[in-house]
Amino acid sequence: MSGTDYTISLEIQHRIRFTRGAFERGNGILAELLESDGVKVAKVLVFLEQAVAAAFPDLESQIGDYFAGVSGFDFRGVRVDVGAEDCKRDEKVLRRVWDGIEEEKVDRHSYVVCIGGGAFLDVVGFGAATAHRGVRMVRFPTTTLSQDDSGVGVKNGINAFGKKNWIGSFAVPYAVVNDFEFLHTQPENIRRDGLVEAVKVALVRDLAFFEWLEEHADLLYELKAAVLEEAVERSAIQHAEHIAKGGDPFETGSSRPLDFGHWAAHKLEQITDFKLSHAEAVSVGLALDTVYSWRTGRITEEDAQRVLNILLKLGLPLYHEGFEQRGVNGKREVVAGLEEFREHLGGELTVLLLEDLGKGEDVHELDEAVLDECIEYNAAYRNELLVRV
Repeated sequence: MSGTDYTISLEIQHRIRFTRGAFERGNGILAELLESDGVKVAKVLVFLEQAVAAAFPDLESQIGDYFAGVSGFDFRGVRVDVGAEDCKRDEKVLRRVWDGIEEEKVDRHSYVVCIGGGAFLDVVGFGAATAHRGVRMVRFPTTTLSQDDSGVGVKNGINAFGKKNWIGSFAVPYAVVNDFEFLHTQPENIRRDGLVEAVKVALVRDLAFFEWLEEHADLLYELKAAVLEEAVERSAIQHAEHIAKGGDPFETGSSRPLDFGHWAAHKLEQITDFKLSHAEAVSVGLALDTVYSWRTGRITEEDAQRVLNILLKLGLPLYHEGFEQRGVNGKREVVAGLEEFREHLGGELTVLLLEDLGKGEDVHELDEAVLDECIEYNAAYRNELLVRV
């Protein structure tokens, strides 16, 4: 018997830009990002989330005018489709992405541009990643949550078997453009809720950023534009830094520090039939794992309460009634999320807890009795502080 091992190394650019009014004449960011290979004119097909199209009724024509003024590209139009979490559960949206790519003959020298929230980016991104084994994708995240976290990531996916992101792919987008014009038109609760991912990444990577969020919590709650934009940009950079430099961009190992609080969050979304938003679920999961970190001697009660307090100041939940759903064995259904989290990664269970504010620690088991105590603590803490602290 014989054989040979080969190492295949990939060097991929992860381009992230911040701007305002990307489709206004005179804004050259998108035109500078897109490249023609010199052999043929590159096609550009745009997918636009329906809610964004409704909020910006002139956007479709503005996009057309923009590309009319850019040489070297064949603009193939704008396709509007439904977004939000339902699009990840309806395979018809994914099929329409594939249909659009086929009908417009978009190839691997072309571009798919997607404008929308995180769920819409996930579906269109998965469609682009699997068409022709990968069409170049430019993301325009439009929500706080997608601009400060998922939109700058390298994952795409749809839900299946009642589970979050069961079908999906890793695919680094050709570019990500965070256009703050989109950010400020979102409903107030959506803008605030998305800040949970900024809190999360600060807790696991950057104490100084967490302290900045604490200091500016009132202004963030009030959605002061400059402060919100700074929080989004700092969070996005932290997420991208970890993906690019953390050593495991495609999650081949078992550690996922950027998913702090997510094992319970994903299960709660499933338990509530996705009526609980991802941001709210992450806040509840983050609160649970923070208090668990304290109850197992990793951080102090004071530090745990600092985390709970900033969530409350941002109008985010610490607890949800979904925790009270129990199976026939009497156990909380949410605990099954631990096995599903392990299964999604493969290998042994690995959950990140806080070793300190700004620093995470991987653990491989959680005590159900302690989890019960933490859930009850957070429910009581929330009830004692019903007004924003």
